[in-house]
Amino acid sequence: MKIFAHRGYSKKYPENTCIAFQKAAALDIFGVEFDVHLTADHQLVVIHDETIDRTSTGTGFIKDMTLAELEKYDYGRWFGEQFAGQKIPTLREVLTIFTETQHVLNIEIKSDIFEYEGIEQLIAQEIDDFGMHERVIVSSFNHESIQRFHQFHPTIQTAVLFSSLVTNIEHYVKTIHSGALHIWYFHANRKIIRDALANGATIRAFTVNDVKIAKELQTLGVEAIFTDAPGVMLAGL
Repeated sequence: MKIFAHRGYSKKYPENTCIAFQKAAALDIFGVEFDVHLTADHQLVVIHDETIDRTSTGTGFIKDMTLAELEKYDYGRWFGEQFAGQKIPTLREVLTIFTETQHVLNIEIKSDIFEYEGIEQLIAQEIDDFGMHERVIVSSFNHESIQRFHQFHPTIQTAVLFSSLVTNIEHYVKTIHSGALHIWYFHANRKIIRDALANGATIRAFTVNDVKIAKELQTLGVEAIFTDAPGVMLAGL
């Protein structure tokens, strides 16, 4: 089973920070997943939430702040004093960490709450700049965003994220030109997903931190898992 480090090595290090990605880059796993937002001055930054409140020493919405303003805050201390000094990474900084590895990078476009106008084209340009077309999967809960990205880069793999399932899911995914479904792991036993797997659909599950559950998903035919504990999964599968 393929293992993606969810937000980097987020079990042991502050999520979506350079140290979490550096530690994930050192592991013999398939890939790494992370989230991208757009700043007020149209810079791509890697962070999960729409605000910096939970994972930094500051407060405010990313969309309302420039990169320079965001860089004033600490993004590691919330996780532990030993991680003080971590800054919010740009997409370019994260891609740089993986230039010399073979990891597949799952870039999640976080435009499902706020629409970041132009974010798809900017991400496509960054991928072009690094020549990582064969090593990237672009995903989102915002399926319109996936459609837009596909227009800019029809050859790059995409995936649609689901927090709940829809009927005729296989047909739906094909209509938006997506190659895979990313689902909550507890949906994997639903008939609609089992049928999709039987028909050859590519399905990946999040967020799996229990080896037993991972093995059950593997038996079902789920291709990959996203996990906060990639080291544990690597040892247990």
